[in-house]
Amino acid sequence: MSTRFPGFRGEYLWEFDIAERQLLRLAEAFPAERYGWRTAETARSVSEVLVHVAAGNRALLAIVGVEAAAELYGNLQGEGVARILAMARTNESLEKSITDKADVLAFLRGSLDALRTAFGEASDSELVRLEVFFGERTTVRRVYMRAVCHMHEHMGQLIAYARAMGMPTPWHEESQARRKALENELAASKNERTPNIDVKSH
Repeated sequence: MSTRFPGFRGEYLWEFDIAERQLLRLAEAFPAERYGWRTAETARSVSEVLVHVAAGNRALLAIVGVEAAAELYGNLQGEGVARILAMARTNESLEKSITDKADVLAFLRGSLDALRTAFGEASDSELVRLEVFFGERTTVRRVYMRAVCHMHEHMGQLIAYARAMGMPTPWHEESQARRKALENELAASKNERTPNIDVKSH
């Protein structure tokens, strides 16, 4: 779990932790033999969705100036948009080549660690620095926000995959337990506020 920083930084990492935890648990819940499953020929498989998210994290980090992992991307050619496009082509290739469950999980965890570290080390001035993002001028902060949104976008896709396979979400029982605990807490607080009136017959 990330350190709880004050302000936006802490709020962002809090949300990141939730998305990371749920995405990893979902990735772990799919059996290895179902990593090649897809809803249609034109849709990404389970492994491709997970690698797409992980590779997307790496690409977003490259946009804000974090050096791309040499063991994955080698010596990327070009600058700016040309460099990002070269990285995108590599990412598409990685979706096809990283398919084993253990390898996918390692790639995903590495990208999540890199994203959390880079954001945690970014200064306030760095987060408001302007950068070109898909043809628009925006802040580095928004690029990091896009990473969390992208994680949730494809986590929703994987939840739909799990449902289609007849799998429950891996946090279903925990959600039910938290809800039951809240209901018990509410009932207890109502009992404390209600006076115990002893009504005697006359």
